[in-house]
Amino acid sequence: MSATLEALSTGGQVGAVLPLLTAVVQRPAWSAKHKRVVAVVAALVAGVVAVAADGGWDQFQHAKLTTVTILGVLAASQTSYDLVWKPSKLAPMIEAITTNKRPQQTE
Repeated sequence: MSATLEALSTGGQVGAVLPLLTAVVQRPAWSAKHKRVVAVVAALVAGVVAVAADGGWDQFQHAKLTTVTILGVLAASQTSYDLVWKPSKLAPMIEAITTNKRPQQTE
């Protein structure tokens, strides 16, 4: 398998599960724009971590492979959220479960 396909495969694998991890941080009350920004930033960070984990910090010398991995994470995370995790209600359920509910104060 070529190095580009391996980088894309790594990005796809990381991106497929990333929405579940992102759902732990996100809150149901946030606007769609705010959630989108958090998801994109998480994908970029996860892409950098995937590159470093796959080939070490020296891997960043290969701009093409680094870019392919990061874009693979971004594309896979957005696609898997829209096609799998959101319709299955799993990601929204994780958001709801991990939201800190403050007890109402008595007056």
